[in-house]
Amino acid sequence: MQKVTIICVGKLKEKFYADAVSEYVKRLSRFCKLEIIELPEDRLPDDPSQAQIDAALLKESDAIRAKIPAGAHVIAMCVEGKERSSEELARLMAESANRGESHLVFLIGGSFGMHPSIKAQAAVKLSMSPMTFPHHLLRVMLLEQIYRGYQINAGTRYHK
Repeated sequence: MQKVTIICVGKLKEKFYADAVSEYVKRLSRFCKLEIIELPEDRLPDDPSQAQIDAALLKESDAIRAKIPAGAHVIAMCVEGKERSSEELARLMAESANRGESHLVFLIGGSFGMHPSIKAQAAVKLSMSPMTFPHHLLRVMLLEQIYRGYQINAGTRYHK
């Protein structure tokens, strides 16, 4: 069974997001061993300077890097990443498994994104849309797409 880890900067606070995450965690348990790692978001003032943002992203990148397992296939969620259809994501997941990469790691940054060094370390940069979404909502959207990918690869009717 493939292992999927989602490393997120920031903790879910809203109950409706947590409920949605719980639902997809339950659904995904049939397809993969899922782990969600929440890392603290660096606190910044209300109007941070670019230097403060850069320092926070660098600190968060160190925390993210420390949680990425050796040999994992890393996918960074970022707006400048490539947009893929659900079918393309399903293929990416299946091809990764076929290459013997038994561990997929998805990275979700905090409010200010991710440090460029973490994005550069990723094998794939993936974007859901050119639109901006709250990173907590992105977590739910990503879980749904991972679930959809497994459903597509299993040939079920979930994906119409």
